[in-house]
Amino acid sequence: MAMVVQQHRESSSGSITKHLDSSGKYVRYTAEQVEALERVYAECPKPSSLRRQQLIRECPILSNIEPKQIKVWFQNRRCREKQRKESSRLQTVNRKLSAMNKLLMEENDRLQKQVSQLVCENGFMRQQLHTASAATTDVSCESVVTTPQHSLRDANNPAGLLSIAEETLAEFLSKATGTAVDWVPMPGMKPGPDSVGIFAISHSCSGVAARACGLVSLEPTKIAEILKDRPSWFRDCRNVEVFTMFSAGNGTIELLYTQIYAPTTLAPARDFWTLRYTTTLENGSFVVCERSLSGTGAGPNAASASQFVRAQMLPSGYLIRPCDGGGSIIHIVDHLNLEAWSAPEILRPLYESSKVVAQKMTIAALRYARQIAQETSGEVVYGLGRQPAVLRTFSQRLSRGFNDAINGFSDDGWSLLSSDGGEDVIVAVNSRKNIATTSVPLSPLGGILCAKASMLLQNVPPVVLVRFLREHRSEWADFNVDAYVASSMKSCSYAYPGMRPTRFTGSQIIMPLGHTIEHEEMLEVIRLEGHSIGQEDAFMPRDVHLLQMCSGTDENAVGACSELVFAAIDEMFPDDAPLLPSGFRIIPLESKSSDPQDTSNAHRTLDLASSLEVGPATNPATGDVVSGYSARSVLTIAFQFPFEDNLQDNVATMARQYVRSVVSSVQRVAMAISPAGVNSTFGSKLSPGSPEAVTLSHWICQSYSYHMGTELLQTDSRGDESVLKNLWQHQDAILCCSLKSLPVFIFANKAGLDMLETTLVALQDITLDKIFDESGRKVLFAEFPKIMEQGFAYLPGGICMSAMGRHISYEQAIAWKVFASEETVHCLAFSFINWSFV
Repeated sequence: MAMVVQQHRESSSGSITKHLDSSGKYVRYTAEQVEALERVYAECPKPSSLRRQQLIRECPILSNIEPKQIKVWFQNRRCREKQRKESSRLQTVNRKLSAMNKLLMEENDRLQKQVSQLVCENGFMRQQLHTASAATTDVSCESVVTTPQHSLRDANNPAGLLSIAEETLAEFLSKATGTAVDWVPMPGMKPGPDSVGIFAISHSCSGVAARACGLVSLEPTKIAEILKDRPSWFRDCRNVEVFTMFSAGNGTIELLYTQIYAPTTLAPARDFWTLRYTTTLENGSFVVCERSLSGTGAGPNAASASQFVRAQMLPSGYLIRPCDGGGSIIHIVDHLNLEAWSAPEILRPLYESSKVVAQKMTIAALRYARQIAQETSGEVVYGLGRQPAVLRTFSQRLSRGFNDAINGFSDDGWSLLSSDGGEDVIVAVNSRKNIATTSVPLSPLGGILCAKASMLLQNVPPVVLVRFLREHRSEWADFNVDAYVASSMKSCSYAYPGMRPTRFTGSQIIMPLGHTIEHEEMLEVIRLEGHSIGQEDAFMPRDVHLLQMCSGTDENAVGACSELVFAAIDEMFPDDAPLLPSGFRIIPLESKSSDPQDTSNAHRTLDLASSLEVGPATNPATGDVVSGYSARSVLTIAFQFPFEDNLQDNVATMARQYVRSVVSSVQRVAMAISPAGVNSTFGSKLSPGSPEAVTLSHWICQSYSYHMGTELLQTDSRGDESVLKNLWQHQDAILCCSLKSLPVFIFANKAGLDMLETTLVALQDITLDKIFDESGRKVLFAEFPKIMEQGFAYLPGGICMSAMGRHISYEQAIAWKVFASEETVHCLAFSFINWSFV
């Protein structure tokens, strides 16, 4: 129910104004007296006793008024000012509640229509079941939207495009305000007077869809202008190019080519070829709707689009209606088919999640429009005297530079460097790119080098991990590397190696600059304190300053991406300061169902790897996985370094080593912050050097010797951790799986983890049947009785598959039972000999 606001009105008669004094009597003031008092009030709303006496002396027209009466006048004036402000605030809340009430009533009407529709469908289905008709009838009403592919042959004439535009308009409106899509509330989003709006995601439809409704204190045309500039608010949008624009019908038609960044190094980027129709409805509403076109008759050439997967935009857009009392009510619909088939299987949930589309596009668009509205009204105050538009530009440049580094498009000048033998870190070089789209070149003879890696995290809350990385930089960062990048940005001098030795004090000072309206994104300056080691530089300032953006720290934001992106910057950083962004991005994936009995202590197996002291068990696609959190996420790390041509190889070596050290540190952090979780095969924790860890290696080796009559390891040590370390470093891939109805892997040595492209903890999500192809499974099933009866079996060479979907060939495999005692079989072990990726 809308609130009723009573306004305070002042009464006046002629040029005489009446005011109550402290005794309750009316005191008459002339217009000249009120004008004099108002002048003083504008300068000082609460004058002191001396100031009031001075006022009486300086203004003869106030000489007949007592100082006590003047004091009461100022008290009443302050009270009226407070009442006016409160009245204005209540009117604003009243308008917001009225608009929200209107949206809720419309949503209620839509849900009632949807219920009626479902009742109709249910009755029809019952009739079909009773009649048992052999004919198949299409029972869809409005809940399923079929979106035909429009050939670009229609685009050869304005009439054909107008026909497509009108059809797009009708389908978009049926999604925005009708029942064309079965919308369900967005998890964690509750409407209210302080919320951004009402959010929903599709329950079951073709592709992924999200919808938002909200009130924005801007005119419809201004909102349309903001939202049509997609790169300004959609951080994953690389470019929007208008190929054709002309007037048609009651609006404007545009043909657009849009490029979207890939969020991680593990999947290709997307692009769209769409028609956008902007028009005004009869009721005064403003509409911008858009849909994909198909065909090869127009659009970008094949060369420019070769790095992208062509995705499809189903009818989507913005419905903007003028609101009584000012502002606009906006409806946003994003309906996409992101071609999930082109992504690795483990990443497909990212492209099949309506929650991700809602967070990245739909909610982001509404939040950005509201942010601009609040900045325009002066409600937002930023630190260090920076203008809101300047700070928005900084955050956009950080995000865009980070996305450029992750994607490494060849048309931007990026090319891959040859590997140093390991595939865990990708290194790309760009010899012609300026820093973060600024006009300041790095060096006429230099360039940018980027080292990046992606990993799969499990049971690690992204929000908690990003917060830790932000607040405890000394746990993972090398200050000397930060100092190198910072000094290179200042002087274009790349003195690497041979930097002046600097000691990092371990402390950082965070200076907030600003944040968005719901604190989903923060911009800040970080000062890292350092001191020179050499006496000759004892008085030289060694502090490093970073411009940092942190986003996605809301634990209730389902599907939100968490980021920590930073760039070295000068202490006074001018508006056009060059930026070289680096950082972390953690994208949550949809949770997969699993047996709760098998998810209670995975980090214990991770301790087994830490006890080996042979470095982190990681690879370019998976990385560390920890327990206690029921969802998976993808962590992408990218660090950029400036260089001169003669130092490219040195910087590349440093970059690889640094990113590997960061990966190792993040793994330790993830292990430390994860809640307790997955059942281990042992009853107690496998701490470094524990008897349980050594016992497992003894069981594997002794069982192998018992069955095969030969030694698995050429070592005489049987009483310490050397057995475990030798097993870990064995050249053949050794894996152990449980003996359950659905066997899952419980341990692997380093070669085994590399072969499956996984980690010790992620291993526990892989079942035995997943790694073999059809022929391999047949051989295993045929040999399984022999393994259980004889204790071992030799399997012929074949093909198996890693966790990332890569095919692996092996010359031979050996399977044997691992005994925990003379009578108890603990697990089943496999040894894959001479394996390699196909």
